[in-house]
Amino acid sequence: MAEVVQVQKRDGSLGTAASRRLRKAGSVPAVLYGHKQENQHLAISQKTVESILRHHSKIVELQGDVVETALVSDLQFDPLGIEVLHIDLQRVDMNEKVAVSVPIRFKGEPVGGKQGGIAIENAHEVEVECPAVAIPEFVELNVTGVGLGEHRSASDLSLPEKVVLVTPGETVVYHVEKVKGEAAADETEEEGEEA
Repeated sequence: MAEVVQVQKRDGSLGTAASRRLRKAGSVPAVLYGHKQENQHLAISQKTVESILRHHSKIVELQGDVVETALVSDLQFDPLGIEVLHIDLQRVDMNEKVAVSVPIRFKGEPVGGKQGGIAIENAHEVEVECPAVAIPEFVELNVTGVGLGEHRSASDLSLPEKVVLVTPGETVVYHVEKVKGEAAADETEEEGEEA
């Protein structure tokens, strides 16, 4: 279910100064584009933007001055990564295929961890393509069987129906490696035994 977002049109002045004034007033500037239609300059309340972030909303139903279904295609943050400065929205048809980044949820404890290894998450999200109506909140990877020195790739992810992986399948998303200090200690012990 798409989140409903109230929007207002930003007519008149655009640009950096106007955007700053808008943010000071508690709104975030946004642009709606796509489907060979004219770009719409919009304003969304800061509270609504926080809700979009909290719910990880990908598809939103715009209400108010503009009534459209849109994909949240990009969020631009301040240099500290705290405040949203701008939002790009792309018009979509709910059955249209879209390419989006979705988070990876790692499930289970790797056997390599019990063997003294350290689990490393190489990627936190992957790009997928699917109908706008079928965008998953996350994709799952079961890491229980990952042993010491082993890895899992993007192609090992569990993808829902109608969801196709765009990220190259060979991309390593998770691995378990031996602790470096322990490797050096093992070699020293072996050298000691040989002497």
